[in-house]
This record gives sequence, structure tokens and C-alpha cells, in this order.
Amino acid sequence: MKKIIRIIKRLSKPEYLLLILILFIALWARLYKIDNPIADWHSWRQADTASVTRFYVQNGIDLLRPRYLNISSSATGYENPKGYRFVEFPVFNAVHALLYQAFPSWSLERWGRLITAATSLISLFFIYLIGKRFLGTPVALLAALFFAVLPFNIYFSRVILPDPLTVTVALASVWFFIWWIDTERSWKLFTSAFFFATALLLKPYIVFYGIPMLYLVVTKYGVWGAVKEAKLWMFFCLSLIPVFFWRAWMGYDYYFVGIPFWEWAFNGDEIRFKPSFWWWIFGQRLGQLILGGWALVPFVIGLLSPSRGKFPWFVHSMLAGQLLYIAVVATANVRHDYYQTLLIPAIVFPLANGTYLLWRLRAFNQLLTRVAVLGVLAAGLAFSFYQIKEFYKVNHPEIIIAGAAADRLIPKDAKIIAPYNGDTAFLYQTKRQGWPFVTLPMDQMISRLGAQYYVAIPAQQNPTKFDKQTEEIMEKYQVVEKTDQYVVVKLQ
Repeated sequence: MKKIIRIIKRLSKPEYLLLILILFIALWARLYKIDNPIADWHSWRQADTASVTRFYVQNGIDLLRPRYLNISSSATGYENPKGYRFVEFPVFNAVHALLYQAFPSWSLERWGRLITAATSLISLFFIYLIGKRFLGTPVALLAALFFAVLPFNIYFSRVILPDPLTVTVALASVWFFIWWIDTERSWKLFTSAFFFATALLLKPYIVFYGIPMLYLVVTKYGVWGAVKEAKLWMFFCLSLIPVFFWRAWMGYDYYFVGIPFWEWAFNGDEIRFKPSFWWWIFGQRLGQLILGGWALVPFVIGLLSPSRGKFPWFVHSMLAGQLLYIAVVATANVRHDYYQTLLIPAIVFPLANGTYLLWRLRAFNQLLTRVAVLGVLAAGLAFSFYQIKEFYKVNHPEIIIAGAAADRLIPKDAKIIAPYNGDTAFLYQTKRQGWPFVTLPMDQMISRLGAQYYVAIPAQQNPTKFDKQTEEIMEKYQVVEKTDQYVVVKLQ
């Protein structure tokens, strides 16, 4: 009872009341359009992730053999008749499936978004802890607040993707490593290794979160002292062995057909360090999409001030790790903005630090300075939201209507073709395995690959009529149902 009373007294402090308020603000913001179908921004990637969960719900959880709806060669270069999906280790999908099976009154999509929102709140708490350790309580609360309200982060904290969960476990690893550095208790280091291993299983390029941990070790022990520290070698082995075995398993037997192309992500189009690289990453993504232009001012000022204590450059080491990540995984970061989800923790610390420094600045009129700070932040958030609000839109609701019709008319085990410019979001809506585009002549799709049905929507360029390929298929095969919004054709 005394422990409960102490906890209540601690939570009643203004610091913790503010933190709880920030958590509620973050949760409220992430519930916006939580019931959106998987047809908004980056729906193709969300559909691929949710497809693995759908398979788990229907066929049982198999962590070592994840499968999804796309059985085409589009992702891997090989026909993939069983739909193997070897990308991230399916931790997210297992949790997603278990929660949906336990509480099926909520849709699969809602559960997926809620899981991501929940992991984001945990990330926010670790950001507060890390910020408090190196920058003090006021800056820690500001960092947590920015993590809660940045429009870019709000959107990508309620998508059905493994990236936000990866950030959460990576931050947990960093925090327990910091705790070990401060106390040298072994269990904290091994806990950090567990979380880091999990993060690497989800996304191997999360390895760049190891840069701030490396900075802490070298600062405390020196280079040679760190090399001689046996516990650090155990941390290294425990972190890497699971991902090594997972990658080896992915190449075993026939599973390689489920490994998507990945070499392109690093510098597949040779964009690294070209003017367009700098423009996209720093001008558009960091400058406009994430910080809305104006919030760059406190962000840059925050970089000019080191952290407190004996690890003054910890925040800078976090940002350095993420800049290295962008440089290495160059093409993927330019092509897909969700890759910048990993950068947000490294961004909110200098943003919060700069805001706090400007707020306390006495070189100018303090009242005008504070009004300017609030104006700059408000403008940054507003201009960012003006762009991000487009991400929530479902621009092609016809794929949802057509998918529902396919689910009603087509047998559960049928293989279908759902052309949508190679985008698997339409295929996901049908809840059937198949192809997101026609990969071979239709007679070969039927005889060789086993396609049984064809589902299509009107051409996006001309929504009043179907494209030429669909018209030809409708003439040659049996039309099951046709409306102005979709057509279902039986091929066998």
C-alpha cells in the first residue's frame, strides 16, 4: 500500500502530469481516421504487411514461414505460388493476429493501426527518459511533445507498418544501454541486447542506432578499453546472432522466392550525394514535410548547444547515426518517405533543445522572442500538416467496393488477378491470393499459373470505361458481375 501511495505522489508532480497530458494528446492525434481502409498513402506497403497478418488469422501463426497475398514475381523476380514474404521478422504480424483473434469485433485494419499507435506512445516515453538524462526535464518534455504533435510522425504512428515498432524497440535498447553505462549492471546490458536484436530482426538498417551507443562506450572506456570489455562482445554477439540465423533461414530451401529485391535500396539509381539527393532529403523531407520549413530555425539552434554532463555530444551522435543511415540507404530514403520514420527521435531532441534555448534567450526582448518562437513553431506545424493531410485521403474508394464484390462472388481459395498498376492494395481488398497485374499472356496465366478470376476497376485515366486489356478479357471469358465501378470475370 505504501508503494502505491509513493507512486501516486510521484505521478502527481507537475513533470509527470505534463507527461501524461502529452501522452493523451499523442493518443488523441493518432486516433484520427483510425478506421481508414488500407487505401491511403503507402497503401501498397501497408497492404503487404497486413496480408501476412491475414494469413496468420486464417491459417495459424508460423513465424518462420510468413506468407501474404501477392504470388507474382513483381517483388522478388520469381513466381511465388505459396506467397512467401521474407522481409522483417513477423513480430508485428503475430501480435496483430493474436489481438484480432482475441477481439474480432474490431477490424483487422483498426487493430493494426492501434498497435502502431500504442508502440508510438512507448517510443514517446523512452524519448522523455533519454531527453531527461542528457538535456534535462524541460527539454525532455518538449521533445516528447514534438514527437506527439509533428504531423509527419502522427501519420506514420498509425500506419500498418513495422517501422514504428522498430523505432520503439531500438529506443528501448538505447535507453537500457544508457542505464548500463550509468550503473554497469549486467542485466541492463543484456536487456539492451535483446531489444537491439529484435530491432535488427525487424529492420537490419536500424543498426545505425548503435552509433550513439558506440559513442557512450568510447567516451567512457576509450577505444582500447571498449575492445577489452568482455560484456560488450557478449552484447555484440547476442544482438547479431538472431538476425544472422534469420537471414540464413530466408535463403534456405525454396524460401528465397519470398525475398524481395533489396539491392536497389542502397544506391540503385546512383542518386547518393547528387543535387537531387540533397534536395529531396533535406529540402523536401526534413525541411518541408517534417519541420514545415519554419521549425528548421529552432532545430538548427538546438544543434549548436551540446548536452549536459560527461556525454555532451550524445544527441549529436544520434543525429550522426541517422545521417549515416540516409547516406547508406540512399535510394530508399529518396523514393519512400516512410523510411524517415527512423529519423524522428534524432530530430525532436535538437528541435526541443533549440526551442528551450530560444525561450530563455535574453539577448533580445524576451516577450517578443517568445512570441516569435511560438509563431515559428505554429507555422512549421501548420505548413507540415497542410502537406500531410493529403496522406489520409482514400483517392480510389472503388478498389474497396470492387474488393468487397470479389470477396462475395469468388471462392475463398481461388487465385485471382487484380490489376492496379502493380499495387497490391487492390489485391488486399479482395482477400484472395493472386497477381496485382498480368505477368504473362492470359492463356498462360490460366494454364501455367492457375489464375481463375479477373477483377478490375475502370481505368484511372478514364473512370467511365475499362481499359483495353479488361475489355478484351470481358469479351473472351465469362463475366460474373459488371457495374460502373468494377467487373468480375471467371477465367476457368
